[in-house]
Amino acid sequence: MVKSATRPLTLEEFLKLPETKPASEYINGQIIQKPMPQGKHSKLQSKLVTAINEVVEIEKIAFAFTELRCTFGGRSIVPDVAVFAWERIPLDERGDVANVFEASPDWTIEILSPDQRQTKVTGNILHCLKHGTKLGWLLDPDERSVLVYPPKQQPELLQAEQEILPVPDLVSNLQLTVGQLFGWLKL
Repeated sequence: MVKSATRPLTLEEFLKLPETKPASEYINGQIIQKPMPQGKHSKLQSKLVTAINEVVEIEKIAFAFTELRCTFGGRSIVPDVAVFAWERIPLDERGDVANVFEASPDWTIEILSPDQRQTKVTGNILHCLKHGTKLGWLLDPDERSVLVYPPKQQPELLQAEQEILPVPDLVSNLQLTVGQLFGWLKL
């Protein structure tokens, strides 16, 4: 049996498709579904968003979103945590937070799941940095490590519990060590 070649989907066509659970991303003309978040991923994600928003939301400095679709630079990705400076958060006609974000986050955080490929996640972080993101983190709960991606610099691997994690200037009042971050996995 001969299969006929199907043409690749465009970004615009992808964006018209219904959302999936877990979310699908559009990367280099391909649709790639993210793995279903598991316990460690979920705990780190919720604690990080809470910790970040506690220091930036009241003063309207920034806001951390979970699983927010960000479409820019020919990709549509869904970082585990996307932090946007307050003035960059798009609003709808009523002044509410918009549903569509067509920009890179100021800070992107990805949490590696057991069955997730590190190269794909790193590719998304690098794409964000190329399009204006000020910092990227890749958390590996199993290794208890954080790969920090500053723009136009070599990534830094942090594993020692006492190491303070670098944050972008907009959340400079957030101080968190590797030990505190992965300590959130304990009940």
